[in-house]
Amino acid sequence: MTTAQHSPLPTDSTLTTQGMAPSGDGRVLLIACGALAREVVALVRMNGWSQVDLTCLPAILHNHPEKITDAVRDAVARHRGNYRRVAIVYADCGTGGLLEQACNEMGVEMVPGPHCYAFFDGLHRFAAREELTAFYLTDFLTRQFDAFVWKPLGLDRHPELLDMYFGHYETLVYLAQTDDPVLTASARQAADRMGLAFERRFTGYGELATTLERWAVC
Repeated sequence: MTTAQHSPLPTDSTLTTQGMAPSGDGRVLLIACGALAREVVALVRMNGWSQVDLTCLPAILHNHPEKITDAVRDAVARHRGNYRRVAIVYADCGTGGLLEQACNEMGVEMVPGPHCYAFFDGLHRFAAREELTAFYLTDFLTRQFDAFVWKPLGLDRHPELLDMYFGHYETLVYLAQTDDPVLTASARQAADRMGLAFERRFTGYGELATTLERWAVC
């Protein structure tokens, strides 16, 4: 009985600041960003992958990408002795290739692509769009917009900085993993707060689903 299959997920706030510990059950361990916990758990439950366990690093590491590689190294060293396979549910995520280099050195796989926006949308589709003036949100980032964007940038205290941060953007693109009208309304509200046009693009789980399916076979 694995954490990913049966235990309740931590709150979004906990996933942001603390992450999630593994249960110690299963043959495959996924070390994921806390921002992807709901999607990973949904896929594990949907497919009945009882062999898969999950641990998550704090999602707020995305605001400090220079810390991601060392955090992943530490997690692999701490847990790999308990599992037949360990895989990393991060893309490059602003590490400038350092995470890929570390994964190669450790002999573990990671999700391909520059970031979660690309693998949700589809790597080739995302690259072809060349949306240089788009600001992206996922389901998780929509729910945690204040914690990831508004407050860290000081916009709750200094709204006059809005144009300095977002003046070069034109559109907020909400990449939706689920069909949730409440989340869509929240994403639209975020676009309004930022003074951007709004687009919703339903992606589902995108290439995350096919990647995890391959890793789940052990």
